[in-house]
Amino acid sequence: MIRKGIKILCEHNLGYKGVEEVTNCNQLMRSLAKTKFTHLILDINLSDGNSLEILPNIRSLYPELKIIVLSMQPAEIYTRAMRRMGISQYIAKSAPEEETILQLRQFLSDDHSARTKRDAGLTNPFEGFTTRELQVLHYLLKGMGSVAIGKALNIKWNTVSTVKKSIYSKTNTENILQLKDLAGLFGVS
Repeated sequence: MIRKGIKILCEHNLGYKGVEEVTNCNQLMRSLAKTKFTHLILDINLSDGNSLEILPNIRSLYPELKIIVLSMQPAEIYTRAMRRMGISQYIAKSAPEEETILQLRQFLSDDHSARTKRDAGLTNPFEGFTTRELQVLHYLLKGMGSVAIGKALNIKWNTVSTVKKSIYSKTNTENILQLKDLAGLFGVS
């Protein structure tokens, strides 16, 4: 429903044509290969994975593509990872319609002068996470074990274990229940 709403905003409110929508990482990569796009509005969580997993490939294959992230996830925890991939704009799905339209207009017209800044208030323990830590966190919070996460990310399970230790250390948690509680407190899912 949000994808359709963004598409309607882009086409009817902002006057852009040829807006395509996809539901998963595989469709996204196929669509990018088929059509030369200038802008990409990307959700962090797609039906077949986390878009952070494919962003390095997208950046490598389409370096000129302008990307903005749209998500329910708190912007502050993804800011560093997104900046490393050349993404500096973020739209919260919970933002009011007027703010969303303004941010989309700025993004699509390449006017970044009036970006909205958010203040998290509390120090967010997820803020300094690496891209790999965010990827593993995503699957941990879904209840997946190290072996399954390793398969999903195409890495060894002991690498997942090492990343998990780092996650627990950075968040000062000792187990998955504490991690889920903390993630819930900061709106991370």
